[in-house]
Amino acid sequence: MDQRRRAFLASGAIVGIFLVVQLGALAIVEPFKAQNYQFVEDTSDPTNSLVYIGAILVATALMLAAIKLDVDILLRGFVVFSGAYVAFYVFQVLLPPVTVSVGGAAIPAVAVGMAAVLGLALWFYPEWYVIDAAGILMGIGAAGIFGINFGILPALVLLSVLAVYDAISVYGTEHMLTLASGVMEMRVPIVLVIPLSLSYSFLDADMSAGDSEDDENAKSGESDKSEGNELSGENPDRMAGETDADTDESGDDGHQIGDRDALFIGLGDAVIPTVLVASAAFFITGVPTLSLPGLSIPLPAGTAMIGTLVGLVVLLWMVLKGRAHAGLPLLNGGAISGYLIGAVLSGIPLLEALGLAGLF
Repeated sequence: MDQRRRAFLASGAIVGIFLVVQLGALAIVEPFKAQNYQFVEDTSDPTNSLVYIGAILVATALMLAAIKLDVDILLRGFVVFSGAYVAFYVFQVLLPPVTVSVGGAAIPAVAVGMAAVLGLALWFYPEWYVIDAAGILMGIGAAGIFGINFGILPALVLLSVLAVYDAISVYGTEHMLTLASGVMEMRVPIVLVIPLSLSYSFLDADMSAGDSEDDENAKSGESDKSEGNELSGENPDRMAGETDADTDESGDDGHQIGDRDALFIGLGDAVIPTVLVASAAFFITGVPTLSLPGLSIPLPAGTAMIGTLVGLVVLLWMVLKGRAHAGLPLLNGGAISGYLIGAVLSGIPLLEALGLAGLF
């Protein structure tokens, strides 16, 4: 199989991962609500997003400082712990509620045990499939939690601001390139890894040499760190450019398809637009729905999903032409556009769809 075909298959796998994160977040919002994970008192307050964005900026600065000061082990430990912690939330609602009493407190033993296994696997054996499994769980958990805590207006503010920030950090300051290169060497679920061959090993890949060039091109938006910043320990603004690792394919400028072994995309690129999908599914009621096995998706949430995937396909097409790009402008733009189209088709007035009806 030639490199170009492998790259397209890997791109299809990326689309599949995005879809799993989106559907997983949709399936988990109600169980999360039942578990009292809605910790924001006023979910319609847009300043909730500003606090979160501030946390992202602080976390990004701390991560860059950790890389510069060569204390990567501390950062890696934080990300691994955060990944296990967020996965615990997901396991707690998906796995049997078996508890044990410790000091008079009921501990969900199965969820704690599975989260611990995941954390140990990330620390001692961060192969690509371990990274991806952890990243998907983190993405589902983070998007679900933020989806039920961010109403429509805060979610729209979050996506809009992070799309602008992602573009600036990639095309302007380029500090996301530095961050991408550093975190790739740590082998943590800040990025998703999609191999181009069955023999590929992320553990054996030299991320500090040749591959680092790919990583420098990599950008991704995440945010799971986004959540990570608050929840999972990952950087939300990574750019989908991380898929960049694929940019070796021959593009319009005649570049040859390189010997890339894998494609990379930031977990935040999957998480951030999914926050709007989950928010629309949770807060928008009384509208037409799309039915899937076990799921009934409000039309605006469904069209937000479709918009995200359209943005992803465009992004991958651009990246495969030989250049890295900021991911969130296209992904968030697609999610917002899709959501608004679905809201209008559902008969929701525009101000209400934007979450502004109560302000005017």
